[in-house]
Amino acid sequence: MLAAQRQALILEQIRRTGGVRVTELVESLDVSDMTVRRDLDALAGRGAVRKVHGGAVAAEGARTEEPGFEAKSTRQENEKHAIARAVADLVEPHSAVGLSAGTTTATVARYLTYVPGLTVVTNSLRVAEVFYQSARPDQTVALTGGFRTPSDALVGPVALTAVRGLNLDVLVLGVHGMQVRAGFTTPNLMEAETDQALVDASASLVVAADHTKWGTVGMSTIAPLDRCDVLVTDAGIDEEARTTLSEHVGRLVVADVHREET
Repeated sequence: MLAAQRQALILEQIRRTGGVRVTELVESLDVSDMTVRRDLDALAGRGAVRKVHGGAVAAEGARTEEPGFEAKSTRQENEKHAIARAVADLVEPHSAVGLSAGTTTATVARYLTYVPGLTVVTNSLRVAEVFYQSARPDQTVALTGGFRTPSDALVGPVALTAVRGLNLDVLVLGVHGMQVRAGFTTPNLMEAETDQALVDASASLVVAADHTKWGTVGMSTIAPLDRCDVLVTDAGIDEEARTTLSEHVGRLVVADVHREET
């Protein structure tokens, strides 16, 4: 197979799933590790992909680009489950918990259904659906209402009115990107405003973000890195990023993805 053909297949897989691992490509393309890395270097050089530890992800698009929930739900699935499990371990029974919108927080919600006595406030239709299907009688869920975004977040004045004045023990925040200068970001202005209100209402902030979010910058900042009490990510985050994040967030937790893969 010619290099151009391999690179076209790699690019198609990244566009379909959001990211690839070098080990997966070695097996599926039946080529060496070095060949795959050269192909990824070539694609990255053209700006078609962004290299990350162990593989590559789709190149950062416009800062206002907002993929839909379904498009994001199949990306980094093992990482999201590992992160969600670690986040759920941080949440105390009988606490008041805020959950923002996103595919990672929707995964977190699945694990939080096992934590007794929670009162959950969310602006996410998907998160609310998880708790609705669980139907635990000892858990209470409040959905903010508002206008719906492509990520199935509810935003706008109705959502803001519902959130402001609340006092939450902890907020689990999903983000589009994180960077030292920009902090935690989203491409949606109205979603940023709702998330900021949730941050202000919470005594503690837990950010759930897989390694592909590092270095990505959305148009709107939700909060600076140093506002985060605990950042939960996965082992795909590189050492330089770990060092930088450890200097800015209260605590960095790296979830064990291997447990989910096996």
